[in-house]
Amino acid sequence: MMKVAAVGFCCIDVYENMNNRCYATGNGVDVVINLSKHGISSSVISAVGNDDYGRLMLDTLHGYGIDTTHLHVQDGGKTAVIKMSLNGRDRVHGERIRGVMEGYALAAGDLEFIREHDIVHTDLSWRVVEKLPQIHQGKTKVFFDFSIKHAHPDLEKILPHINWGMFSFDEDSEQVREFLKRGCSLGPEILIATFGRKGAIAYDGREFHFQGIVEDSGVVNTVGAGDAFASGFLLGKTRGLDLQNCLYLGAQTSAEIVGKFEPY
Repeated sequence: MMKVAAVGFCCIDVYENMNNRCYATGNGVDVVINLSKHGISSSVISAVGNDDYGRLMLDTLHGYGIDTTHLHVQDGGKTAVIKMSLNGRDRVHGERIRGVMEGYALAAGDLEFIREHDIVHTDLSWRVVEKLPQIHQGKTKVFFDFSIKHAHPDLEKILPHINWGMFSFDEDSEQVREFLKRGCSLGPEILIATFGRKGAIAYDGREFHFQGIVEDSGVVNTVGAGDAFASGFLLGKTRGLDLQNCLYLGAQTSAEIVGKFEPY
């Protein structure tokens, strides 16, 4: 059975205008929880404080059968929190309290543990650049979520050490397509650009593939739609599906998740 690891930022989203309703999250956390619902063995490599929010993170992950042996609990530390609110169906990000995620780096034994996995999901939320060449060795494939950071200064250092990358744009354009082409020339197998309700495209080094949205049954919360797309795409990869079917699973999973309050 394939194993997937999420490495990087984890936090608790707290909706202060909804009686402090909260849930455990983080890009990679959302991805592996969604994958765990399909029987994929998953782990989270990150850090929390020994506070109530840290216990919420651990309890949530344990509830989905996710390995937390390398989710480090820091004595006296504060778990990262993002204060959120809903304006109708739109999410509004408020104060971001990084807590133990401030300056997060891998601890002893983490790198070896990560490399036991078939797929690693990560992003720019931690000191990732120097570790990528070591992670991207042997059997381990890397999915990198760049979000909206198309012009990040470390882009050309990252791209040669990943297999799949995902960016978020407002809409499709010739500039976006040229961006994906240039990116793939540096090494990735596939680069994806998502456009919200306008669908997504992927470039595989030879041609572009388009995926429209899958109609949802009603939007409750758009938080986690991108992570849901990533989890669907990776689910397809664990099943050995072709690119078009991986993209479809991404769109299908996003449609399911926006109909829920939590991002999984």
